[in-house]
Amino acid sequence: MTKIRVLLVDDQALFREGLRTLLSVWDDVEVVGEAANGEEAVTAAAQLKPDVILMDLRMPVLDGAAATRRICVQNPDCRVIVLTTFDDDEHIFDGLRAGAAGYLLKDVPSAKLVEAIRATARGESFLQPSVAARVVAEFTRMGQPKPQPLVEPLSARELEVLKLVGDGRSNKEIAADLFITEGTVKNHVTNILGKLGVRGRTQAALKAKELNLL
Repeated sequence: MTKIRVLLVDDQALFREGLRTLLSVWDDVEVVGEAANGEEAVTAAAQLKPDVILMDLRMPVLDGAAATRRICVQNPDCRVIVLTTFDDDEHIFDGLRAGAAGYLLKDVPSAKLVEAIRATARGESFLQPSVAARVVAEFTRMGQPKPQPLVEPLSARELEVLKLVGDGRSNKEIAADLFITEGTVKNHVTNILGKLGVRGRTQAALKAKELNLL
């Protein structure tokens, strides 16, 4: 079994210790290192080449958003999940603009955290439903120019999948809701991204809101 290599970044040693212990019970996840601030995270990412980085935002020396931005440029294969206590718009958008593939709050259940790690390692984005709703709401508030219609419309099933993506659901949850396989969901998501002309699930939700599909 190929394990998902994870780097923990948080300025609280006790939290890192607890997170390491929590993740150790999952056979497909391996914590390969820790960092206490953003500067250490940038160095560790370059040296350890983790698959997924769990990144706090407010830290000394270099904050999590700045560290995420540097890591995404220097190590594009590393995928960052923001794991923080801050659920305000400023922190959410700072993290996502920096290039984070996911945004979770520290009160997330352990099973959901591991699900997010797995999804992110597969190249998916993962937002808690409350965060996804904030993103869509902010985009609506900003009021973007009227977009061009799609060249190829989405099918009825793709629209169903897209709605659940916009709700922050994972492929596994969507498969269970629609009584289809995860592989089928993945194919639908790939088709949706292609038709919308976007690269990730968060962008898909935003584009769908633009087009009044959600």
